Amino acid sequence: MEWLSYASVGFLVVFLGTLFLMGEMLVKAKGLFAVLGIAFMSLFFSYHIDAGGNMWIIILYLLGVALIILDGKVISDGTIALFGALLMGLGLAVPTPSITYGILVVFGYISGLFASGLFLKVFPSRNLWSKMTLRDQLGTEQGYNSMNESYKELEGKNAKTLTPFRPTGTIIVDGRHYSATSGDQWLEADEIVTVTAVDGTKILIQRQEEETQDNH
Repeated sequence: MEWLSYASVGFLVVFLGTLFLMGEMLVKAKGLFAVLGIAFMSLFFSYHIDAGGNMWIIILYLLGVALIILDGKVISDGTIALFGALLMGLGLAVPTPSITYGILVVFGYISGLFASGLFLKVFPSRNLWSKMTLRDQLGTEQGYNSMNESYKELEGKNAKTLTPFRPTGTIIVDGRHYSATSGDQWLEADEIVTVTAVDGTKILIQRQEEETQDNH
């Protein structure tokens, strides 16, 4: 594997490895991208570890991968994923034999990260970071206005709580489930409530008996 001593080859291997590994996280590729990504990265590390690296470099890289997956599946705000991406980049740059090689490897890594997004145009998404994506896509082109209008129609309707409210939970209106908030009230499941206000997709409910008292 002497050809891996060339910085340009290292760039290509890291680019492809990152491309496929990140692609596996972003889209449903039935594990094919994971196999390709692991193969390329194993090739890179096996050469550079033999050249004088240490196992902690691989651990550093794998920790970065784990943090990205953790962020995508649990936290979904991108903060931990960014730290994980930095660890992965550090794990790739440290074992390289020269500054030039290291710069090219980091550039290949960053290029692979961005290029992996192109898979989303071809393959179905895994919906990692779905919470963050939902916040980012509430624009007119994605139908936010029509969704807002449909929510607005709920105002004044009667509903039933499906879960306890502390103070958020789920209600059922006309056979459909919605997330809602009861403000400063704590409600139990199976209570009859009224949708008193709708702000965007935020639904405010109130116990019917209290609403009646307020009207008097």
